[in-house]
Amino acid sequence: MERSVAIERIEGIVETVENETMPVPVREIWVYGDVALGLDPIDRLDVYVTKDILLRDDDADREAEFVDSLGVKGVGKTVRAGWADENSDLLRANDNGYAAPEKCLAAHLLPADEPVHLEVCNSSFEDNVTQRLKGAISRDAYEQILDPRGVCLWVDGQRSKEAFRKLRASEFAFPTLPDALEMLGLDETKTAEAAEAVESYRRRQEGTTVRGDVV
Repeated sequence: MERSVAIERIEGIVETVENETMPVPVREIWVYGDVALGLDPIDRLDVYVTKDILLRDDDADREAEFVDSLGVKGVGKTVRAGWADENSDLLRANDNGYAAPEKCLAAHLLPADEPVHLEVCNSSFEDNVTQRLKGAISRDAYEQILDPRGVCLWVDGQRSKEAFRKLRASEFAFPTLPDALEMLGLDETKTAEAAEAVESYRRRQEGTTVRGDVV
């Protein structure tokens, strides 16, 4: 994907969150990896969204209605019923039949069949980077590491014009992935192996992908 196209996609995601009802409240939007590093073209566009957990929706008692009409549980509890009313074609469920916020966000925000990956978590990017690294180390599963080289473009309703300017101009300076992981505390002898696992996993992904996380 050409860098200019990738940035257009990012701007579209931010504009959608700013102007449309989302399945769950969105708090932050980040980009990380190739596009943050200034590469052109990029293999994949990696986007990170911090969401709030939907603790109580005004229409939480409408769950049975959506089970009957669409066969999806949890509407009004895990995703907004009002959003589902307007976007029934974008409603997605997990394997247990419950509305999946990360899949609903991906369906709403991402273009179809383009090399774009969406990470969705209730925790901020920095916190999740740390938690994912700890988990990857404890399980010896380095492919689960989240690339820490990210840029925050939007938070709590405010778009960072300066961050977008620097992104377009490729002005962000980041270390290599092994160096970044070492700075986060990964043993120096394992950084190259971990970085290769991250890149290998990423190269195997095709089209539009999404991952949901709860920290």
